[in-house]
Amino acid sequence: MISSIDEFENVFFIGVAGTGMSAIAQYLSGVGKYTGGSDRYFISGEFNDTRDKLEKEGVHCFLQDGSGINSNTDLVVVSTAIEDSVPEVQKAKSLSIPIIKRSELLAIIAKSKKTIAVGGTSGKSTTSAMLFDILKQAGTDPSIISGAGLVSIIKEGKIGNAHVGKGEWLIIEADESDGSIVQYTPEIGLLLNIDKDHQEIEELISIFTTFKKNTKEIFIVNRCNKLTAGLSANTAVDFSTDQNILAGFIAENFQQTGLNISFKIKEQHFEMNTVGRHNMENAVAAVSVASQLGINLDTSAKALNKYEGIYRRHQLLGKKNGVYVIDDYAHNPVKCAASIEACQYIAPKVIAWFQPHGYGPTRFLKNDFIHEFVKVLRDDDELWMSEIFYAGGTATKDISANDLIKEIAASGKKAFFIEDRNDLLKAVRPHLTDNCVLLLMGARDPGLEFFSKQLWEQL
Repeated sequence: MISSIDEFENVFFIGVAGTGMSAIAQYLSGVGKYTGGSDRYFISGEFNDTRDKLEKEGVHCFLQDGSGINSNTDLVVVSTAIEDSVPEVQKAKSLSIPIIKRSELLAIIAKSKKTIAVGGTSGKSTTSAMLFDILKQAGTDPSIISGAGLVSIIKEGKIGNAHVGKGEWLIIEADESDGSIVQYTPEIGLLLNIDKDHQEIEELISIFTTFKKNTKEIFIVNRCNKLTAGLSANTAVDFSTDQNILAGFIAENFQQTGLNISFKIKEQHFEMNTVGRHNMENAVAAVSVASQLGINLDTSAKALNKYEGIYRRHQLLGKKNGVYVIDDYAHNPVKCAASIEACQYIAPKVIAWFQPHGYGPTRFLKNDFIHEFVKVLRDDDELWMSEIFYAGGTATKDISANDLIKEIAASGKKAFFIEDRNDLLKAVRPHLTDNCVLLLMGARDPGLEFFSKQLWEQL
């Protein structure tokens, strides 16, 4: 079994267009490995933007027909979505080529660098990006393997979810959804939050406890989250957004004006072009880590002042006819509520649209979604939902997004079901005012990017 990045030179990714897979593929190409990959979205004769950008980064792309795998291939990597019946998996097996999962390879890569692993049920991509910017500002030239594209890197014409720096530090996202977080042994472990998402709370606590045990040097937690606070190893390095909760780094004096926020950490003033208290929390988390590396608060403040955000995380598509259109990856109950709350500072009315993903997750989180939406929606705010995104498989379709809408409406909130999202704009247009936010939320569905941009263009 391969256990070191030095044990292979030629690696092939099945499903390379996925966010997690493409980031690792680009990283390995950047450190000199021969990297190839295929994806079911690559179709002969059709332009594919992801394929084009991967090839520009040195990742050789193939149709998903087995042609990219040969006797020179040292290692084949699969995502959790790739089944054994895929022809390329069968070819790799016939050639006795080792096959590992994406998370296993990321753990192997992490061992080759000094690693900062960012964990938690939400905010990982954003905090990783903020930390990356701070370390860059400090001149450490870090590397990053992210779950979302950084706008600053996207502007270079890249996918934006990976960068190979010359420095010693690598920033990675440690994913709890598939339990892979327990494979990492970082120098610094950062735990942002623990909220019900993919697993029950008890299982999440068990997973994050192992994450803490596997962290080599410094473990940092959010003291404002009761569950993460219980895993604190040293209050002096922890962070908080409540001055009444003891921590080494406390963000306070939060203010949001339109699309900008400001706050203070140890009397250092911070201003950022982003929205929401949750982003102040992400920022103080990044600052707490940077401080352990000897980076002063002034440097962190300068970096965060230039922070440009990440793809589909409260991404402002524009303002038209008095309507701000914002696209967001929010998909669990707490994050959806935080996303709506952040928009409430922008305009007196927020119209939030949400597409749940997966029948199992929606069933599992139904009551939590209802509770969080009812709690956050103001009298003039509206919630719209389209039917649950179905990615295939053997899911039991015994729940509908309309089941959630009915209960939310029964509580007195303005809630509407629009089964087909392509009918949303026509239905919601009479509800738009000359000063409101149209917030689009959802995850996992690769069609959401096109949907959001199309809606914006047709508004």
